[in-house]
Amino acid sequence: MEFHLILPFLSGIFITAMTCVSPLKEPPAIGSAGSSSFRIMFYNTENFFDTEDDALTADEDFTPAGNMHWTSKRFEAKLRNIYKVIVAAGAQQPPDIIGLCEVENLRVLENITENTPLAKYSYRIIHKNSADRRGIDAAILYNANTVRYLSSNTFTISKKDLLTRDILYFKAILGADTCHVLVNHWPSRSEGQLETEGNRIAAARLLKHITDSLFAGNASGRIIIIGDFNDEPSDESLLLHLMAEQDLANPLPARLYNLADFPSRGMARGTLKYQGQWNLFDQIIVSGGLLTAQKGLTAERNGYRIFSKPFLLSEDRSHNGYKPYRTYSGFKYLGGFSDHLPVYLDLISH
Repeated sequence: MEFHLILPFLSGIFITAMTCVSPLKEPPAIGSAGSSSFRIMFYNTENFFDTEDDALTADEDFTPAGNMHWTSKRFEAKLRNIYKVIVAAGAQQPPDIIGLCEVENLRVLENITENTPLAKYSYRIIHKNSADRRGIDAAILYNANTVRYLSSNTFTISKKDLLTRDILYFKAILGADTCHVLVNHWPSRSEGQLETEGNRIAAARLLKHITDSLFAGNASGRIIIIGDFNDEPSDESLLLHLMAEQDLANPLPARLYNLADFPSRGMARGTLKYQGQWNLFDQIIVSGGLLTAQKGLTAERNGYRIFSKPFLLSEDRSHNGYKPYRTYSGFKYLGGFSDHLPVYLDLISH
């Protein structure tokens, strides 16, 4: 089945229909419609590849014969680690919606939902291969017992010679309210921040077109944007082009507000650490309607959380303090979780 999102206001933007892929049967009826809260999580999983060589992508490093010596044993260890993070971040039960990035394909996602104890939950998969050169994509896992699927889509960032991840869109019902979830993994800074800034601005402009269209349909619509933006909340792409405001004092409908902030939440002052400096690239942005609603689904202005439990961190011997306990450091296998920390937000249903 194909599910199409019709956005008539997005003139000139290339829209790709996607398939909602799930290894399970049709979602059952929602079993906990009276739930008082829903947890939305995002996690950059750091190069979560399978071990097979895909002839269409540059994934050769992550094969048994590749530079990373990516074996079945290492893949299974990574799988267990990702499962552990998801369960721990969910507290009493895993999050209702999980946005992921740096996953290679459907096979990896099926391993998470079928070959770990997550199999006892009714998770469904939303995924589509993107044009990324290495083959890494964004994806969504959602619990069909607490979240009702309505539609999904992908949006391709249209910029010459840019092969990057699509923006993934998911329309769902949480409690009694319709929500729009957008998962992002914006172009990296690997060739330099200034040299690649235009790529992230292109992503921001596309995302702004999408949200403008959603606001045109409902100015108080409930929109949740999650992802690794490879920029800080105060950078031009997010602040000027997406117009994700940081001042939460008086939120208004039909506007976006970035909930991510720097105050320490546990042992981390960001979601990744580079050359001794914490960065806050993994963010959660919401619409004003989620912050101002008097009933139904709402978000707290201080609800953004970085999940930074000690098991996700290792000692930073070069720069003091701690850093994410990652899978690799260069070509050296460490056996950790990811070079990013997960983030989450609880939505409350009144």
